[in-house]
Amino acid sequence: MSKSTARIILLATALLAGISLLIWKISSGGDTGAVQQTPEPVPAPDTIPSGEPPLAAIMIPRDIPVEGYFRYMDSLVTRYDSTTPYPLSEYLMVRANAWILDSLENTDYYRCMERGHFVPDQRKMTVLRAGDTLYLPGVKYAAALLEKMNNTSLDINIPAFELRIKEGDSTLYSFPVRVGKNMRKFLVMAGGTVDLRTHTGEGSIVRVNRDPVFYDPVTGKQFKFTRRDDGKTTMMPLIPWIEPEINGHRYGQMIHPTTNPSTLGRPASNGCIGTREGDAWRVYYYAPLGTRVVIRYDLSAISAQGDTLRYKDVYNFGKSGKQAALSLPPLLPSGKCWCLP
Repeated sequence: MSKSTARIILLATALLAGISLLIWKISSGGDTGAVQQTPEPVPAPDTIPSGEPPLAAIMIPRDIPVEGYFRYMDSLVTRYDSTTPYPLSEYLMVRANAWILDSLENTDYYRCMERGHFVPDQRKMTVLRAGDTLYLPGVKYAAALLEKMNNTSLDINIPAFELRIKEGDSTLYSFPVRVGKNMRKFLVMAGGTVDLRTHTGEGSIVRVNRDPVFYDPVTGKQFKFTRRDDGKTTMMPLIPWIEPEINGHRYGQMIHPTTNPSTLGRPASNGCIGTREGDAWRVYYYAPLGTRVVIRYDLSAISAQGDTLRYKDVYNFGKSGKQAALSLPPLLPSGKCWCLP
């Protein structure tokens, strides 16, 4: 064999080896160490089942602001409900299109400020943009979502200042809240002295208010503006409230957002359960009418890590954690709340 022939054979062998190495790197993700294992896909909450197409794709025709959002969603339900083999609702549409809830949560004043945007009137913010597409879920996906919704509950522990959204025994979300003050106070709207502590017990969501109004509980005058934790003044936001009936009574203690999140984590309301603005949107869409609600007064709990957590006895109920009988407040006019923003 001549030297030139041997040189050609060596070059061809090296070229083939290089090609083989390149193919192996591509197939293994480029890692020259241990062979990579493809992880099992983890299904995200409320995702479309593989292979099932949506019933319809709806293109948003124009920019929709917060103040026109519910009207637009109602128009879609009216238009498409007769065409779907399942009961269509805004709740089902939003759960099937998670980006809508993300958009609503991001109208939170304090989230906007973190992004460097001062928003004097959140009602004017665009939440659905022209050209965006939302989908009506397929039959299997809709059935799966409806089952999830029927198995969802709210769990509030007063001393922990915590609201949890649960699906069965699993916690989906956990949010900080504020609860009622440990005091009695004369309120003009109540027409007398009211025990401001948040009542415990079990019940369900019996009313939603998508266009709520705040009134000063002392003077009875409507709030149209609110002073934020950063000292700036804005218009009151348009975020839904929900009302639970507890132990067969409607105490007037709503679950609603506060414009002053500095009050979270302590007894600071007139009985209502207050959340951050963004969290209130998620609570609303995970707690439609009929959703089970439990309000507890547990002074200890076991963390996910197995540690025992102990909470301050904010209402001075003692070690038993049992709530003393609270006087029932008079019924409020529909749609009104006697909490401060």
